[in-house]
Amino acid sequence: MPTLSEVRKTSELVDRAYKFAEKTHRGQKRQTGESYFSHVEATAECLAGWGLDETTIAAGLLHDVIEDTPVTDDDVRKIFGQEVKRLVDGVTKLGTVKYRGDKTQADNLRKLILAMAEDLRVILIKLADRLHNMETLWALPPDKRERVAVETLEIYTPLAYRLGMQGLSGQLQDLAFPYAYPDEYKWLVENIKERYEERETYLKKLKPKVERALEENNIEVSSIDFRAKRYASLYKKLLKNNMDIDKIHDLVAFRIIVKDVESCYGTLGVIHNLWPPLPGKIKDYIATPKPNGYRSLHTTVLGPDEKIIEFQIRTEEMHYEAENGIAASWAYEESKDTKAYRKGRAARANVNEAAWVEQLRSWQKDFADPNEFIDAFKIDFLTDSIFAITPKGEVVDLPLGATPVDFAYHIHSDIGSHCAGAKVNGKIVPLDYKLESTDVVEIITQKNKKPSASWLDFVVTSNAKGHIRNALHKDSKDNLITTRKQMIELKIVVENRVGILRDVSNIISRSHVNIVTLTSAPRERDSYHVIKALCDTDNKNKILKIMLKLKGLKAVKEIDYRFA
Repeated sequence: MPTLSEVRKTSELVDRAYKFAEKTHRGQKRQTGESYFSHVEATAECLAGWGLDETTIAAGLLHDVIEDTPVTDDDVRKIFGQEVKRLVDGVTKLGTVKYRGDKTQADNLRKLILAMAEDLRVILIKLADRLHNMETLWALPPDKRERVAVETLEIYTPLAYRLGMQGLSGQLQDLAFPYAYPDEYKWLVENIKERYEERETYLKKLKPKVERALEENNIEVSSIDFRAKRYASLYKKLLKNNMDIDKIHDLVAFRIIVKDVESCYGTLGVIHNLWPPLPGKIKDYIATPKPNGYRSLHTTVLGPDEKIIEFQIRTEEMHYEAENGIAASWAYEESKDTKAYRKGRAARANVNEAAWVEQLRSWQKDFADPNEFIDAFKIDFLTDSIFAITPKGEVVDLPLGATPVDFAYHIHSDIGSHCAGAKVNGKIVPLDYKLESTDVVEIITQKNKKPSASWLDFVVTSNAKGHIRNALHKDSKDNLITTRKQMIELKIVVENRVGILRDVSNIISRSHVNIVTLTSAPRERDSYHVIKALCDTDNKNKILKIMLKLKGLKAVKEIDYRFA
């Protein structure tokens, strides 16, 4: 992909925007001591590297002129045209969003998402802007560093991943993690460095053997390198494995890039001839790509000295798409020919890759209350996903913890409402069964079947919950009120810190308990805050387990519950 300097030589629009931004930001300094123009230049350099069109690159150069200089949006429109003005205006509006881990900014965050759904290029510019800001985060005051880092992990990192930009998502994670979780980062650095080096040394010894085997089988290899697991991802995985590093088998993995799809499968066969694959650890994301467009072959084998090794195998095109995701779909029609910049044409993002954005655009209309929207957005779009499969081979993207009922409502509301049973991988399962990635799910329906109030105890998607509640309300306005069981309210006294509300909410949600209301207010007699969480359950044992997990949070000082 071209550099910004190369684009300027072939695009009069970008060159004009460059000179205009340099002039209007002259004399302004960043907190790093550098000129402010260095930031917009770095943003545009990133957009050029992603292969984006000249309009987007020009908007990247101009994205701060309205907010930080006397230039108006009307000035931008007159000098650079309506499309550049619209993109700059969109990024300017996103700049007003400051996510602080609570719901006071729900309406602003809603506007951010709607702006993204309106034109993806706005969020691509914002992501490039955020990347450079994170690279210079050290210059900000400590409290602001933490807030920006948490915002990056909560909002921008998942968005980049959902857009298929796994390289960017990983970069943002690595940059944000030390500031958002300094104690955890310090622990990782002190305990993991030697393991990384030991693991990489082991793989380097095996590399010549892999290269010889591929050469003997006439497989042309573009590159073989090693992918070290990122600290943020590693910490999440350690939490799930009781902080036992010996249970993390993909600390460092082989990544093999070959010339075509046939060579991908040929390489998989060669690897399996060298070392036996572990059962259930072969993932074919080429035949069945992830919903964000990711394609690759993954396999885990038992190598020499009984050590487990993970391989990722893909083509150069797949690797580029894995790193740049939907940005790759915005590249010029003649991306290998700089003449395309003179034409200024860009290809629209693939409809399938952006299907979830289209879903979001229509789906948000169902939420009049911005707080409901942000709750649903975080659950459905910003949590870890699983990828279930229909009997016809279509991939369904669902949040972690989703059940066959969530799956059914995702397919169609009628299928969800008439769901009577489900088969997963050919076997009958209960409706509250937790689906896993690659599960093949078949929904069994009955004509006279209706949703049950008990479904609300285990479904996790807002789509399913909304349809179930509507169906129950339609049957009887009083039915839901009179038949629902008691609820339990948790009262948690905490130190006031950034992200505590999020941490409390995550622990309750991961225990598969629905939060009806969640409030936080300062306690009058001291500096502590009181969080009250009304939980849609009367299961005392489950609440006691949640309380035990909450006590593990450093900020939690007191905790109690009552039946509501």
